[in-house]
Amino acid sequence: MRICLYGSGSAEIDKIYTNAAYKLGCLIAQKSHTLVYGGGDNGIMGACAQGVLENNGKLIGIAPEWIKDYDKLCKNCSEFIYVESMDKRKNKFLEESDVFIIAPGGIGTLDEFFETIVLRKLERHNKEIIIFNIDGFYNKMFDMFDDMVQKRFLFNHDNLVKIANTVDEIFEYLESS
Repeated sequence: MRICLYGSGSAEIDKIYTNAAYKLGCLIAQKSHTLVYGGGDNGIMGACAQGVLENNGKLIGIAPEWIKDYDKLCKNCSEFIYVESMDKRKNKFLEESDVFIIAPGGIGTLDEFFETIVLRKLERHNKEIIIFNIDGFYNKMFDMFDDMVQKRFLFNHDNLVKIANTVDEIFEYLESS
């Protein structure tokens, strides 16, 4: 299975997030899956990639070539796909992935997540989306979703995503799909 990870590339985040991402990467490789991600070498992306690499797993990085001016890219990817733009990157993530895991992150992660969920809602894909809610990171977003449902701006969002608070819960979802 090709598992796409969206998550922070910041080297400044708390270890609780990178430790969980590292464990995720270890299990991705141990279970013979492939990590598809933005190719970063820091933060959640880098920690997950390191877990994959240390367990002899396969990595597919996808990024515009110019992103290296902003982020350090992983030099040890099994394959690195360069694209022209961030839009083409998101399209390539959709093409190359079987499932999406949304880990904690900033604006870029939210952009990727919301585009992926909108396309699922509009039936442009039917791939699983799992929110990796490390240390309750997304709880306020879930409250916002509930408020949107109460005010009738959002309907049936429960079927669009699954929420996992641990790496083990992620793999319970993956193995039951």
